[in-house]
Amino acid sequence: MNTPSHAILNLAILIAPQQPTATLPIVFGAVLPDVPMFVMYCWAKVIRRQSEYQIWSETYFSPFWQNITHAFHSIPLALIGIFLAHYFGWWQAEIIGISAFLHALADFPVHNEDAHRHFLPFSNYRFISPISYWNPNYHGRVVSLIEKLLVLIATFYVFPLQQSWVSKGLLIAVNFVYLSGYLYIKLFRRCQHVDKEKEWQAT
Repeated sequence: MNTPSHAILNLAILIAPQQPTATLPIVFGAVLPDVPMFVMYCWAKVIRRQSEYQIWSETYFSPFWQNITHAFHSIPLALIGIFLAHYFGWWQAEIIGISAFLHALADFPVHNEDAHRHFLPFSNYRFISPISYWNPNYHGRVVSLIEKLLVLIATFYVFPLQQSWVSKGLLIAVNFVYLSGYLYIKLFRRCQHVDKEKEWQAT
């Protein structure tokens, strides 16, 4: 699942009208598991000058980055963090942990070849899902559409609860990018189909 989707869906699940100050911890926790991926990308792109293909086919799957990324998606580690935060009364840290836990749960059923080891450090098991949130070879188009629809529905619930116009603007921006990107891809595929038909008719 895309990182902005985690943030919006987690807000819809965890935010309460009487506790608007929880927005930042929820968003931070939702984004936290993907932070190593962003660091890896910036390092590979800016410092190492690697191509997109090399980043996502080699660097991302190197043991070093895989270990860090999978640790940040670990369900047991998230639960341990939640327990410790609750025990010491750190309510913001507890919300961060819960949000990170929900991120890991949401990723569990939608990763195929790039599945995480969600049970580190106790197990290296990887659930190879039959569906993917991005790969069209594993129903990625359908899963992506469902994700975008869920984000749109969640936005209608979350939007009135946000007091900052910055957060409201970000909600609108994410949905605009999702919708425009989806429409662009649909239009691009349709144009490709028309071009192929013209080429076939010309032969």
